[in-house]
Amino acid sequence: MNTGSNEPGEVAVASDETGTNEVHGEPHRGLGSRAPEFVKARRALHLSWQVGVFIIGLAVVVTGIIMLPLPGPGWVVIFGGMAIWATEFVWAQLVLRWTKRKVTEAAQRALDPKVRRRNIILTSVGLVIVGVLVGVYLWKFGIAMPWKIKDQ
Repeated sequence: MNTGSNEPGEVAVASDETGTNEVHGEPHRGLGSRAPEFVKARRALHLSWQVGVFIIGLAVVVTGIIMLPLPGPGWVVIFGGMAIWATEFVWAQLVLRWTKRKVTEAAQRALDPKVRRRNIILTSVGLVIVGVLVGVYLWKFGIAMPWKIKDQ
């Protein structure tokens, strides 16, 4: 880890491993609370603010978890809840940074020509298998429904 100084007694500062100090055109912000200054100035108000942010973020994350097996954008909502938590909690900011870094790495790997070629081949093989299975089904049973509607 680069502390930015060789002087003894200096405090080590975590570096941004993504290699950029800007996020969506905005300068990189440090870790910590994004609460307004008047809220941070009063301990009880800041604690109430944190509890409110936690409850709202928890509700959004739980909604996203419920959406995972149901129709809906479950993972997007979960990451939205994490973003809400990240406005106030350092642990959520670190998890969100790690997630963004992993998604960026996966996107770069997906654009690799070898990986794209492999994915196209696997998709083609899968489509051929599905086509053969549908052909066998139609050859054996025809287009008729598997249940008898006329007998009801």
